[in-house]
Amino acid sequence: MSIVSTGFLKQAEVVARGLGIDDLRIAHYPGTPMVDSGEALRRKVDEDLAPQIVQALVSRVSERAGERSPEPSPRQVILSGTLEEVNEHFYAAGWTDGLPVIPPTIARIERFLRFTDLAPDEVIGICPPDNREATIWNIAATGVMAGCRPEYMPLLVAVVAAVADPEFRIQDAGSTPGWEPLITVSGPIAAALDFNSGPSVMRIGRRANSTLGRFLRLILRNMAGFRFAPGAGDKGSIAQNFFVALAENEAACREIGWQPYSVDRGFNAGDNVVTVQSVVSVSPPIYTGSDDPVEHARILAEVVGQSCVYWSPVAMTYSRYNPLIVLGPSIARVFADHGWSKDRIRDYLYDNNWISAQDAERYAYYIGLTGFKLADHVAKGLLPKEYCASDDPKRLVRVFPDRDAIGIVVAGDPGRNQSKCYASNHTQGPPVSRKVALPAAWAQLLPR
Repeated sequence: MSIVSTGFLKQAEVVARGLGIDDLRIAHYPGTPMVDSGEALRRKVDEDLAPQIVQALVSRVSERAGERSPEPSPRQVILSGTLEEVNEHFYAAGWTDGLPVIPPTIARIERFLRFTDLAPDEVIGICPPDNREATIWNIAATGVMAGCRPEYMPLLVAVVAAVADPEFRIQDAGSTPGWEPLITVSGPIAAALDFNSGPSVMRIGRRANSTLGRFLRLILRNMAGFRFAPGAGDKGSIAQNFFVALAENEAACREIGWQPYSVDRGFNAGDNVVTVQSVVSVSPPIYTGSDDPVEHARILAEVVGQSCVYWSPVAMTYSRYNPLIVLGPSIARVFADHGWSKDRIRDYLYDNNWISAQDAERYAYYIGLTGFKLADHVAKGLLPKEYCASDDPKRLVRVFPDRDAIGIVVAGDPGRNQSKCYASNHTQGPPVSRKVALPAAWAQLLPR
């Protein structure tokens, strides 16, 4: 049995089904415990919760547990009608993101299948909590719905492989912080498919960037089950906006002598790679102006720190934090011209972002980590000893547990002095990368 507060009842049902617990017995705590007084909490436990716990523990499992409704087969036509009728049906069924979709007809899906050498029924991964198989066929169908072009298919497969990796923890994509997955595209495929990596990067408008981001949101919705309608699994309290895919300006990296982000992720320069990570918040635009790299680094540290400091106790709890800094090409050039590498920028950010121990524990309590104590985490080996160098509650501890986990991508307007930081959600959605596998006939298939 499980104790669940009011706001999580529907999500509990969805997660339980994904875990194979089709008849979860729930003891319901009415309301939101984190804002109840101590007196109200005790009263609800005594009068409401305790009797339910006893009843749940002695109740018999339903004989209907485990029964599931059959789903259509891949090539089964479920509807024939006009564009408007198809969209109304898909919207009513909860299969869309609220925007019109391209109907995934068999003919359209088969055009996508030409751009992969994998069989249509090959399973790329399982998407919990609904635990649907992500096959080549339904990846193509989702790409059609999102408005992708057929030649994006190798990217679609790589993106699904990344989020289906257990390390990504797709099952947490409906958690209350409302984080959004962000795709970064690296390699020559970005230019070949007309991705934008320059001015207005991250804005809707370029088909490749926009539809790839939309594709992943539809995968989370229809494969993993993260919808926010009643009875669905998305519990994002105040969610992020729709994210388009990010592409790095690798030409700018080559000009200044830096390796691209894909090399930082362990691949070879020139490889086509997608990386997906969570984004729980976005910094304000970071404007810096100077020929002195230290001045740029100082402002970056201040704004990145302000964007990440409140959420850092969660990172300390799980010993993981992966902020991604999108560095404007003009800013990157100043660093490179003065001999700064990406690692030196990471060192500066690591050494110049701090939070007091008492604030870290106070913020953790508000977030819901009510038992978080730095000393306990140090004793368990989850944090370095420096986090408990003394018992002074005002002592300063590092915001970032790991300097190497700070990502840096060069993109944006080369004619402006702006950068931006995308803060991650600790172990939920850490960066996961996959190399893009092109079909053998790629050169012949790619439209000129």
